[in-house]
Amino acid sequence: MGATTYAGLASLLVALYIWYRKTSTTPSSASLPPGPKPVPLLGNIRDLTTKELWLPASQWAKQFGDVTYLHVLGQGLVFLNSPEAAFDLLDKRGSIYSDKPQLVMVGDLCGCKHMVAFTGYGDESKRQRRLMHKAFGLGAIPSYHPLISTQTNTFLRRLITSPTEYVAHTRRYAGGLTLNVVYGYEAKSNNDPFLSLAEECVNLLSNKIASGGGIWPVDVFPALQHMPDWMPGSGFKKNARVWKAKMEEFVDAPYEFVKESMKSNNYQPSFCSTLLEDETAQATEDFEFNLKWAANSMYSASADTTMTTVSHFLLAMMQHPEVLLKAQKEIDAVVGDERLPEFADRERLPYLDAILSETWRWGVPVPLNLPHRLMEDDVYRGMHIPKGSLVFGNIWAIVRDERIYPNADAFDPERFLRSDLDEETKRKMNPRNYVFGFGRRLCPGNNLVESSIWLLLACMIATLDISKARDETGKVVEPEVKFENPIFRIPNPFKCDIRPRSERALRLIRESEIL
Repeated sequence: MGATTYAGLASLLVALYIWYRKTSTTPSSASLPPGPKPVPLLGNIRDLTTKELWLPASQWAKQFGDVTYLHVLGQGLVFLNSPEAAFDLLDKRGSIYSDKPQLVMVGDLCGCKHMVAFTGYGDESKRQRRLMHKAFGLGAIPSYHPLISTQTNTFLRRLITSPTEYVAHTRRYAGGLTLNVVYGYEAKSNNDPFLSLAEECVNLLSNKIASGGGIWPVDVFPALQHMPDWMPGSGFKKNARVWKAKMEEFVDAPYEFVKESMKSNNYQPSFCSTLLEDETAQATEDFEFNLKWAANSMYSASADTTMTTVSHFLLAMMQHPEVLLKAQKEIDAVVGDERLPEFADRERLPYLDAILSETWRWGVPVPLNLPHRLMEDDVYRGMHIPKGSLVFGNIWAIVRDERIYPNADAFDPERFLRSDLDEETKRKMNPRNYVFGFGRRLCPGNNLVESSIWLLLACMIATLDISKARDETGKVVEPEVKFENPIFRIPNPFKCDIRPRSERALRLIRESEIL
C-alpha cells in the first residue's frame, strides 16, 4: 500500500472522527437509551442489516426494553418497541417528532423530497395532508365504493382465468384502483403505459432509491454530490439522474392527463379533478404543486400495502383452511350465494373483520414504519434522545409482543373476538393503530386502503377456495416464503392453488362483469 493511499485513509479517518465528535457529543450522552454496544468511531454499523432489519430490532427490544438506541458514525437511531413509547413520543410529542430525514440521495438527487413520505415537517407537509384529508377522510370514502366494487369484480375475473398470476393481478388491481381514484384514469391492460410507469417507479423507490433505509454515502458526506462524474465511485450520480427523470415523469404525466381531460370535459371524477374544481382549495399557497405531489404519493403508499396484505392473506388461508371455512360459513349465512359481499354487510361479518386485523398483525406490511426525525433534544423516562435522531416505530416488536398478543407467531383471528376484552385492551390490540404509522405522519390514505382491502378479502373468501399447490403427482407443495424487499414485508411469489369454490361462485364472478 503506497504513501498516497495511507494519506488518503488517514484523512478519511480524521474527517470521520471530527464529524463523529461534532454530531454525537451531547450534554446528556451518559443517559442515552440502552442498546447494543457500539465500536469506536463506527458505532453500531456491524449491528445493522439492509435485509429484514426488524428481526434484530425485535431482539434488541427483548434485551433493552421499550426504547433502544444505536448510532452509526454519530447518527442516532432510536427504536420504539412498545405502544406506550410509540404513542408517547410519535403521537403526544408529535410537534417535535414529525420531521423526516433530509436525505441528499433520495430527496435532492433523485427528486423525491416533495413526496408525502419524505417531506419535512412544516407548511408544505401540512398543505399536502390537508388536501389528502379533504379527499380521503372517513366521510369521503363511501363515494369511492362503486369504483372499489368494480375493480374488485374485475380482479376476481382475472384471478379465476389465470390464478398462478395472482401477483400481477393484485398489482394491477392496486395500481388500477389508485390511478382511477386519484386521476380518473382507467388502465386497460397489464401493459398500460401509466400502470407500467407507476410500477417501475414504485420498484425503483423500494428496491433502489430507498433500499436499505435510503441511507447512501452522500447522505453522510453531502460534498460527494459535487464530485466529478469521471471520478471512481461517482456512479450513484448517473443513476440518480436517470431515476429522477423517471420519478418526475411519474409525477407529471398522470396529472397532465387529468388537466387535459378536464379541458375537453371528458373526465371521470377523481381526487385531482375534485380539488381542481374546488375554489377554496385552489386559493391555498402552491396549490397545484402540492396537489401534484400529494396525488403521486397516494400510489406509492397504497400499492405495496395492498400487495403485502393479499400475499399474507393467501399464505394464512393456505396454512389454516379451518379459518377460511369458518369465514365462508359466516358470509354464506349473512350474504347468501345469490350475490357478492357489499360494504353494507360489514357490520354483520365480525369474523371477516378479525381475519383482516390478524392479517395485518401477522403480516405487518411495514415492520419498522418509515423513520421520523427528532427536531430538538428530548428527555423520555430519564433518557436523553438527541436532536436529529431517526426514530422508528418498531411495529414488528409491538405486534409480536406476547404480553399483548399471546402466542403471537400464530395466525389466530379469534384473538380479536374475545368477549372479556375491555376497551383499552381492544385499542392496544388493534393493529390499525400501528400498521398505518403514527402521529402526524399517519398514512393519509389509510381509510381508502382499508375499505378496498376489506371488500377484496370478503369477495375472495365468498367465491374462492385457497389451498397449497400440488405437483404433477398430486403431492402437496409447501410454499417457499422469502422476504427480500428492505422496506415492505412482501413475500416473493409462491405457489398456491386458487379456484372457484363452486359453480354458483363461478357464475357470480362472471356475472359481475355486466352488473
